[in-house]
Amino acid sequence: MKLLVTGVAGFVGMHTALRLLAAGHEVVGVDNLNDYYDPQLKQARLDRLLPHAGFRFFHQDIADDKSLVELFIQLKPERVVHLAAQVGVRYSLENPMAYVHSNLLGFVAILEACRHSDVKRLVYASSSSVYGDNARVPFAESDPVDHPLSLYAASKRSNELMAHSYAHLYGLPVIGLRFFTVYGPWGRPDMAPVLFARAIQQDKVIRVFNHGNHQRDFTYVEDIVTGVVAVSSTEPNPGTGDSPLPGKLSPSRGPFGIYNIGSSRPVQLMEFLATLEQCMGKKALIELTDAQPGDVLDTWADCSALERDYSYRPNTPLAEGMQRFVDWFKDYYKT
Repeated sequence: MKLLVTGVAGFVGMHTALRLLAAGHEVVGVDNLNDYYDPQLKQARLDRLLPHAGFRFFHQDIADDKSLVELFIQLKPERVVHLAAQVGVRYSLENPMAYVHSNLLGFVAILEACRHSDVKRLVYASSSSVYGDNARVPFAESDPVDHPLSLYAASKRSNELMAHSYAHLYGLPVIGLRFFTVYGPWGRPDMAPVLFARAIQQDKVIRVFNHGNHQRDFTYVEDIVTGVVAVSSTEPNPGTGDSPLPGKLSPSRGPFGIYNIGSSRPVQLMEFLATLEQCMGKKALIELTDAQPGDVLDTWADCSALERDYSYRPNTPLAEGMQRFVDWFKDYYKT
């Protein structure tokens, strides 16, 4: 098939495109290569994709709706994996308009482009942050998601609602994947693994928020990619649950679905740090501090629906995934 992947020079985008290419698919990559973090890292990821004969790249801002529709009509992708977004909870506190541009205007542009070019399925990245301060764990797709704690979370919940309306109005088959904390080689430099590893290497203090009293559903990137590729490139195996999933009629009678995608094995942050220390071969200097505005205390994914419908089973232990990350970190940053 021909698949279009947005955010292809991003962390999950690069890994997804590589897996699709390895499976023999044709991949069209779109990215604006912005400077939210080091563009050289994005270019280095892109350089891993460019030698593949089945890969084409377009330097494109998804919020440029007219150019995006023209690109879709020209290329005629069969399916779209939409991973481009303005990310980060703390950055949204200082730069809210960046989220409006990429996550709201950009997402509507993607929906419109898919509608006007006969795309057979749109798969997009949502986020575990939509659950907000949900007291029930593990998080299930049927849980209320009406109280986001950051603009980033609100923008991702808005994506889900917009996708629902397009599925209902235009019959656009659309599936949202609520990503839980992703880590691994080629990760973003603003995320905890790179920040912590760099601090350990340079003997700098790591500020651990909420005094380390929270846990995250850390998920190795290749496990995430396995789920993304399964949902985007295969037909669903309809389940019998009560939640609106692909292959069933949702309350809107549209081809719409949302799934959690994570490890389903939450890890205390201090345990995560200890595993990183072991892989780095060096102890961290730690300062415990209060929680930050917008932070969710705990995340834990119930992935039973994704397992049921797409046989999703993450299988990378934290120690193994962390060692792969550290090996890449030391090689890429030459530490």
